[in-house]
Amino acid sequence: MSGTITKVSGPLVVAEGLADANVSDVVRVGSQRLIGEILNMTGDSASIQVYEETSGLGPGAAVETTGMPMSVELGPGMLDNIYDGIQRPLPEMRALSGDCITRGTDVPALNREKKWDFVPVAKPGDRVIAGDVLGTVQETSAILHKIMVPPGISGEVVSVESGEHVVTDVIAVVKDAKGVEHRLQMLQRWPVRIARPYTKKYVPSRPMNSGQRIIDTLFPIAKGGTAAVPGPFGSGKTVVQHQLAKWSDVDIVIYIGCGERGNEMTDVLMEFPELKDPRNGEPLMKRTVLIANTSDMPVAAREASIYTGITIAEYFRDMGYDVAVLADSTSRWAEALREMSGRLEEMPGEEGYPAYLASRLSQFYERAGCVECLGSDDRQGSVTAIGAVSPPGGDISEPVSQATMRIVKVFWALDSSLAYARHFPAINWLTSYSLYVDTLRPWYTEQFGEAYMSNREKAMHILQEESELQEIVHLVGQDALSPADRLTMETAKMIREDFLQQNAFVDEDAYSSYAKQFRLLGLALHYDELCREALSKGADMEALFTISAREKIGRAKMADAGTFAADYDAIDALMKKEVEQIAAGGEDA
Repeated sequence: MSGTITKVSGPLVVAEGLADANVSDVVRVGSQRLIGEILNMTGDSASIQVYEETSGLGPGAAVETTGMPMSVELGPGMLDNIYDGIQRPLPEMRALSGDCITRGTDVPALNREKKWDFVPVAKPGDRVIAGDVLGTVQETSAILHKIMVPPGISGEVVSVESGEHVVTDVIAVVKDAKGVEHRLQMLQRWPVRIARPYTKKYVPSRPMNSGQRIIDTLFPIAKGGTAAVPGPFGSGKTVVQHQLAKWSDVDIVIYIGCGERGNEMTDVLMEFPELKDPRNGEPLMKRTVLIANTSDMPVAAREASIYTGITIAEYFRDMGYDVAVLADSTSRWAEALREMSGRLEEMPGEEGYPAYLASRLSQFYERAGCVECLGSDDRQGSVTAIGAVSPPGGDISEPVSQATMRIVKVFWALDSSLAYARHFPAINWLTSYSLYVDTLRPWYTEQFGEAYMSNREKAMHILQEESELQEIVHLVGQDALSPADRLTMETAKMIREDFLQQNAFVDEDAYSSYAKQFRLLGLALHYDELCREALSKGADMEALFTISAREKIGRAKMADAGTFAADYDAIDALMKKEVEQIAAGGEDA
């Protein structure tokens, strides 16, 4: 079915003669067959957002509907790849048209020529239901891709074809209860705006180990949880996202560069192929899908990129994998919503954002979670959604930040003053929070005993006390504080500089295991405990603050995992010996 254009306003095109079309249908616009999606219908008039540059389009040009909603292709070949916001493979588009990609370039998301070695799991005669694994493909050296029965199909396996196949080959035939035979390929299609189904959703109960001490110890996120990283320009949002992508203990990473600068995406493309996965030594790209829709790419496709990423994540989740979706940034996505809303002449909400901003954000974050997947083998998978927020001027009272805070359960507030002081990650420990602490407490207790969470609470208390004491110091100076308060300030400084601060450019410090975090924080707290006892015996305060073990604690975080345990025991013994000697001198005096 086709219609004709009556109006063009930037990425918004209005066409008439599409009475039989539906909202969310994909259309082809103009002689170059630009990709678009119907936003709303009024009679036979459709408002369409076009995912490419519309210059040159005018009234009278043809619009043809495909009758299908905006969908992604799911199957082998997605990993170690980079797509634009509507899942067009950028490397293949570049090979076709050069560095300047021409409009209307139509390349399938999955390579139709590459052959994959399909190893069947099911056999003829087996009864299968939606989600059951038919066979596997070793997609990369790091990930085994499971070919599943698509949702809505169940029945008896009639035939299975092993061996090398392209994604469009029929690899199995399933006959349903009505006798209809379904010819299944390795390729599935799924509408991006509809969440993929699952059997049951669980309360997240396992933490996601990011290797970042302030996150893992103070403000943990659960696998299947949601988090936001808000902060002003230059405070390190993108670096935090990169660190999470590099070191998190998830199986798959979906990184969505949504509206950020192109050079940031270039950094990812240059750096990730050279990075080794700490779990298996393989290149990190072998378990990563990159979606690039940077600030110089079409605005409408930026809005779709978030849904493209979360749909790909749900597909890998359905295989039983733990997936992290990193969206950088949801503010740019919201700005794309605002632009399209304005062109549609909708009633604006606060600061010009559409009234449905909060509900659209909710639709994205609620697709995260820890679920029991479809199928008869009790697979469990998770999608963890982490979105960066870029409030103008760092003001988190603006609508995107406020709507996000009402939805997510972890809030890592980046602070420009910490960034300017070269304290990274620049997460402010006084304004950040995690609502997963109580949920994850049983896991931490089982792994490390009661001491882990007890140390966390002590550290948080010391940091909050330091904040209160800082006000006194600003008024009357540090000399007016009592020895106990001076010790609190010193311990807080140790926690900040020796524990919370990390250097992403030093391999030994860029990532910290739970065991290393536990012991490192334990050193600072043990120092506080020993010194308080010594002060009660009349020990010299200045002598306590200058013991040689202090410097060794600061350097301990740079030790590699192999030597850290031995260093820890030696430092702890030295610290205890030095403090006891000073305390003995105080008692003699």
